[in-house]
Amino acid sequence: MKLRVYFSNSQKAVKITPETKALLRRAIKTALDYEKFPRDAEVSVSFVTNDEIHGLNRDYRGVDRPTDVLSFPMLDGDADEGDIDIDSDSVVLGDIIISAEKAVEQAASYGHSVERELSFLAVHSTLHLLGYDHETSPEDEKDMFRRQEEILTLAGVPRG
Repeated sequence: MKLRVYFSNSQKAVKITPETKALLRRAIKTALDYEKFPRDAEVSVSFVTNDEIHGLNRDYRGVDRPTDVLSFPMLDGDADEGDIDIDSDSVVLGDIIISAEKAVEQAASYGHSVERELSFLAVHSTLHLLGYDHETSPEDEKDMFRRQEEILTLAGVPRG
């Protein structure tokens, strides 16, 4: 499975280096491999400010506060029913929007690196793009968080 990840950055809280992009690409690919996603895929990852994600969270979810990550899936159930990029024959999974400021805050709060937090948010959001939802039941939340930790371990993302 080939993965294309398109990055955009409109914030200054975190320097988005080629190494950061490679780490997130690896984390997302590991999540898709873990879930046995059957097609080539495309994902967009945007790094934004708290103000930007606050507006998106308010406008799209009706929640009037900043959040750490938002997912905008384009997949309709199965891999052959999503948007297909004609040039690459890849499934366009959707958009991942990460508040870099929240990532910095949460990394400090949890006592791990910003890179770990960005990887966690990318994997979390990728699972949302694939249809997982941790807000429906405690069992779904437990399952999703277990998957996230297994994926991060497989991707070689250290806990600290």
